Formats: sequence, structure tokens, C-alpha cells
Amino acid sequence: MKKFNRYTITAALPYANGPVHIGHLAGVYVPADIYARYQRLKGEDVLFVCGSDEHGVPITLKARQENVSPQDIVDKYHTIIKSAFERLGISTDIYSRTTSKTHHKTSSDFFRKLYDAGEFIEKTSEQYYDEEAKQFLADRYITGTCPHCGNEKAYGDQCEKCGTTLSSTELINPKSTISGNKPVLKETSHWYLPLDKHEPFLRKWILEDHKEWKPNVSGQCKSWLDQGLQPRAVSRDLDWGVPVPVEGAEGKVLYVWFDAPIGYISNTIEWAEKEGKDWEKYWKSDDTKLVHFIGKDNIVFHCIIFPVMLKTHGEFILPENVPANEFLNLENDKISTSRNWAVWLHEYLDEFPGKEDVLRYVLCANAPESKDNDFTWKDFQARNNNELVAVFGNFVNRTLVLTQKYYEGKVPEITTLTDFDKEALAELASVKQKIESNLETFHFREALKDAMNLARLGNKYLADSEPWKLIKTDPERVKTILNISLQITANLAIVFEPFLPFTSKKLLEFMNMEKAGWDKLGKSDLIAAGHQIKEPSLLFDKIEDDVIDAQILKLQNTKKANESNAPAKAAKENISFDDFTKLDIRTGVILEAEKVAKTKKLLKLLIDTGIDKRTVVSGIAEFYNPEDIIGKKVCILVNLAPREIKGIESKGMVLMAENAQGEMSFISSIKDFKPGSEIK
Repeated sequence: MKKFNRYTITAALPYANGPVHIGHLAGVYVPADIYARYQRLKGEDVLFVCGSDEHGVPITLKARQENVSPQDIVDKYHTIIKSAFERLGISTDIYSRTTSKTHHKTSSDFFRKLYDAGEFIEKTSEQYYDEEAKQFLADRYITGTCPHCGNEKAYGDQCEKCGTTLSSTELINPKSTISGNKPVLKETSHWYLPLDKHEPFLRKWILEDHKEWKPNVSGQCKSWLDQGLQPRAVSRDLDWGVPVPVEGAEGKVLYVWFDAPIGYISNTIEWAEKEGKDWEKYWKSDDTKLVHFIGKDNIVFHCIIFPVMLKTHGEFILPENVPANEFLNLENDKISTSRNWAVWLHEYLDEFPGKEDVLRYVLCANAPESKDNDFTWKDFQARNNNELVAVFGNFVNRTLVLTQKYYEGKVPEITTLTDFDKEALAELASVKQKIESNLETFHFREALKDAMNLARLGNKYLADSEPWKLIKTDPERVKTILNISLQITANLAIVFEPFLPFTSKKLLEFMNMEKAGWDKLGKSDLIAAGHQIKEPSLLFDKIEDDVIDAQILKLQNTKKANESNAPAKAAKENISFDDFTKLDIRTGVILEAEKVAKTKKLLKLLIDTGIDKRTVVSGIAEFYNPEDIIGKKVCILVNLAPREIKGIESKGMVLMAENAQGEMSFISSIKDFKPGSEIK
């Protein structure tokens, strides 16, 4: 294994158009902080970098909605996010922003070097232009009807209903979200990064040289590579962002996906200037380990696009690992910022003062490391009460209270060791290797279990040895029991520092100890006999039902507000009876169902229409599992012109009902009619 002399650890730059929620924390920021704290405990040279991503269309959309400037938006949310991270103990060495002067210069210089080296392709294309607003329209400024599923509110880059990636020119009846007018096509020129040129390098670097990467990461990369990479625009027509540093490029800025990852570098430069360090060592030395912590929606940027940028530039190291996580859901529903279906970090910190580590613990224990996972308030309560309070806190409190009671807070000496004691000490000595192995391979959930198992070891050792009974019959034995229990407690302060830093600090204060390095973990002589400990207090408090019920009610009220505020769609324009009679709608039965590869929302159905058995692609995978709908009776429009969707010819459309929350349900006849019965 290669030895590294320093670590550059990056956490995905949170987008400054809203606050941070628990999904962001579980996916990116808590694991990144655990890893950074662990490496620091080992004595490594660590730089942990993050900052606000403050450019791009969503910022301008938010500013337009609130009738303020984009700078007002990013200033507001940068402050909220930075403060919340600090309060949760996210230990970045620098948290800056992409609107800084340093970032503008760094990303401009980066672009210019690639431009001067001829690494870009300049292409002229037709893009939508709003004549009233007098500006080109980014994809998110265009809405229209999805050509695949008929959703009338599809965006110019994606239909969020069926999940299909779109080009704005594919939309039916496109409209500008700025003026409401139909945009016109107008020529514009942009620069493109030819990703296809670098496919051989990427395939070897990812799939052969980094087989240790998580399967969800390498799998998604392989999918992109197998589909064939295309040149990707690095500039766009917008007035908010880093201006393209080329003569004649007025009104154009660097695409946000291009400038944002350069923010890691520009933030490092800011940090180095402030600390008097050499920033280049952290980005240009082969003995530096670069690790990106991201969510799965950022895999393509950090594993394909940014590495191509770094390699093409020629002066930078490439990431050694990109341990991306999947998504965290909330109460069995997808977290949604637009629906306010989230637990916001800054609100949690206000409503649960002193319980920063409880959230860190639960989010790590439920981390979506290999698949999407779920956060529920009842599980949050159970983990606090049954694990942190009943195991960790109970062991520490009993150990310290008994030491105060029997020895006035002075650590007793070991008298003699029984086989039972030796077994406990051997288990204590083994914890370092176990937890190290999991932390080094980014298995933070397992590492947390290892840490909690040490607390369980202490709890069981104390409960089984029962010093409160032995104090009357064998007081010498009690000295050994409490010494070992105190050694385990001191080890808990080390092992939990990456996970629960506030708890670890409190524990060190109780023990009257200085912070120990990772090399001390597993030792049974961390505190000497005669050492004076302090009066303890509880490490954790029980969380009562009424507190949790209040949070559940808060979410229920959010759901009700969404339902009540979602008006029914307006009726469409009248059609003639003749138009209606053209629709041939029949009853049908689903014979087979399977997910469409490389999509989230599409199912491939084989339907008996009574006329024939035909394939239909339907965007219902979010609402139905394939195996649950075999034999389901449906209504199907059978004379819809065939359309190719994801390489599958779809012949017809299954009729669905959709409520205000976007949930969909089959429509079928009440009576058991045979397939092929006409619906009139």
C-alpha cells in the first residue's frame, strides 16, 4: 500500500440556494468529517476543504422568485450553511465560497490554460432565446411538454416525472419561465471539453487502476463509459458566474459544473495564504492522497469530468478515492426541498441544543453507504435511548460514579488479573485494528459499530463483575475492575472522537485527561493509578415521546400544507366529440413487468389488450414494484402512435391518476371486464 505524507480531503460544495438538510449530512459531510478527524488523530498532515457553490441557474431563479439579487441569495445561505456546519462540529480547515476573488482568478486561469493549449472545441449551435427578456435561456428557464410521458411541466434538461434526460429543443410547446413567451432559436457559440477523447484514459484509471472503489461508484462510471462520452459545454450564456476569460465572450460565464470543483483548489489557495503554507503540495505532490466525499448525484463530475480537467491541465494529482454515498430518505419518503420535506440542520440545532452528537451518531449509523436508507424520528429516539444512553452513557456514568464513591475519584491500582479481566483487555487491544480497517476503506457504519462495541464491552464487563456487590466481600478485586473500566472509558474518548467530538471532549474533561492520539487506542495504561478524575454528569439524556411526537407532527403538518396548497390543474382547452372518439381506450391486464435499465422511473410492461399483447414503457417505477403489478387490470390507450423510449418501442399508454403530490395510481374498471373492453 502506498504511503502518503499528507491528505487533501474535499466535501462537495453545498449549493447556496437553500440550507443544508440531513440527507446532505449523511451522504457527504458527516463521513468526510469522520475521515478528516481520524487522519488528524493519527498525526497525519490533513487539509479538509469545503465551501459554498454560488454560481449557476438555480441561484438566479431563486433571486428572481424573491425579487433580490443573486448575491443576496448566496450571502444569505452561505452564512446559514457555514454557521450550521460549525455548530455540528464539521471540522473544515477552510469553508470559503465560489464568489470570492481568489476563486474567480483561479478558475479563469484554469480555463485559460486549457484554452491556450487547444484542449477545448468551439461549437456554434442554436439555443432558445427570449426576445422580450433579451437573453439566451438556460435549460431550467424553459418548460414544456415532455415528448415521452406528456408531462406539461418538464424542464429543458429533464422531465422530473418520467426521469428522461431531455434537450430543450425536444420539448413540445416550449415556454420561457422569464416572460412566459415562446422562445426562438438563435445561434450562439460555446466551448466544449471533449470527454470522448479521454475515454481510454478514464476506463483504465477507474476500472483497472482503482478496483478498490465502491461498487456503486465504479458501476455508475462504467455505465457512463459504456454509453460513450460526448463533448460537454464548459460555458453558457448567463450574467451570473465567472466570466469566460476570452476576448469576444461577453455575456458568457463558465458553466457551474466546470468552475465549482475548481473551488476546492481556490479554497486551498485562500487557506494557504492565511496560514503561510504552500498550497501546491496539497494538489500537485504525488505523496498527497486526494479524497472526494460526495453524493451519488455528483459521481460523474468527480470521477469523469473533474479528473479529465485535472489531467488535461497537467499539473495536478488525481483523486485516490471518491467514496460516494447513496441518498437518505425521510420517514419513507424522498427528501424534497421544494416540498419542505426535510430535517434542516440549522433548525435541528436550535430545537435539540446539546444534541449535536446524537444527530451525528444516527446519521452515521444509518448512512446510505451502498443503498438508499431511511431516517425516522422513532429510530432517532430509539438509537439515542437504547444505545447512547443505555449502553455508552450508562457504562461511563456507573464507572465514574463508583470511582468517586469508593476511591474519592482517584484511579485505583490493578491488584491481580483474572482470566475474565484478561479477556476484556484482549478485546480492548483488538479494537484498533478492526476500526482502522473499516475507516481506511470508508465503511463508517461498521467503524461506528466497532466503536460502540467497545462501550458494550465495558458495559458487560462492569455488569458481569458487579463491583457494587464485591466492595463488601472483596474490595481488592474492585480496584482491578474499576481500573480496567476506567481504561476502557479513556479509550472511548479516543475511539469516538471522529464520530462524536463533543462527547469525546466532555469525556476527556470528566477523566481530567489531555487528548490522546490514535496510537494510544487499545492501550490499558492510559491513566495511571492515583490519577484524579472529576465529578461526572450524564453524557446523554433520554429523549421523551412528546419531543419526537412534536417532530412527527411538524412533518405531518408539512404534508397537509403541501396537499392543501396544491391546486387542481386547470382544465385543458375544449375538444370536439369527434376528437374524443378518436381515442381507443381499452381494458387490459399486465402480464410482465421489469425495470428499464439505467433509469429510475421507467417500467417495461407487457400488456394483454384483448387485441394483442404489446410492450408499453411507463414512468411509474417510483410508485410500483414490478413484481407487485403482475395481473393488475389497467386502462390503456391502444391507438397512440408507437414511440421509442430508451431503445424500447412503446405501443400505447397506460392511463394513470395523479394527485397534487405527484403520486400516481392505476385506473381500472370496477367490474371484472375482459381485456379489450372499450372505454367510452
